[in-house]
Amino acid sequence: MNTNLSKKKKIFLLVDFLMIILLVFLDQFTKYLAVIHLEDKPAINIVKGVLELNFLKNSGAAFGLLQNQKVFFILVAVMILFIIAYVLFRMPDDKKYNIMHILLVLIASGAAGNMIDRVRNDYVVDFIYFVIINFPIFNVADIYVTVATFLFVILFLFYYKENDFNFLSFNQQKKFREK
Repeated sequence: MNTNLSKKKKIFLLVDFLMIILLVFLDQFTKYLAVIHLEDKPAINIVKGVLELNFLKNSGAAFGLLQNQKVFFILVAVMILFIIAYVLFRMPDDKKYNIMHILLVLIASGAAGNMIDRVRNDYVVDFIYFVIINFPIFNVADIYVTVATFLFVILFLFYYKENDFNFLSFNQQKKFREK
C-alpha cells in the first residue's frame, strides 16, 4: 500500500480528526449538562406532548436491547472506529467523496461518544425523548450515527456507483502495489 500521502489527503485526514474531536466534545458536553440539570429531576418539557429532556442511564442499545453488554458494545465501537479510519485513509481525495468524509466522521464521533460513556460510566447518558411517538430516549451521539447512516444509505443507493468503492478492493490494492 502506498504510504506517501498527498498534502491534500493529509489535510483531509487532519480535518476529519479535528471534526471528530469537536463532535465528541459537543456530545460529551451535552451529556454533562444532562447529568447536571436532569439526573434525579423531573423531565423538562421543550414542546409539551412532543419533546422533552428526560435523563436515562442506558446500559443497553436502542429499545432496551442487549442490556449490560458493555464489553460487546466497546468492541463493536472499536471495530467501527478502525473500519472508518481505514476507509478514510484509503478514500480518494476526490471532491465526490467529501460528503462521505462528513458522514463517516459523524458515525465515528457517535461511536466514540457513546464508547466514552460506556468506559467511564458503564452506561450511556440519554436525555432526548420524543413523547409524541414514544421513541426511545437518545442523545447527541445517537443523532450523529442515525442521521449519517440514513444519509449514507441514500447516497449508496442513489449517488455512488459500484465502482466508486474500488479504493476499498484488495484487488485494487494489489494492482496499486504492482505499479
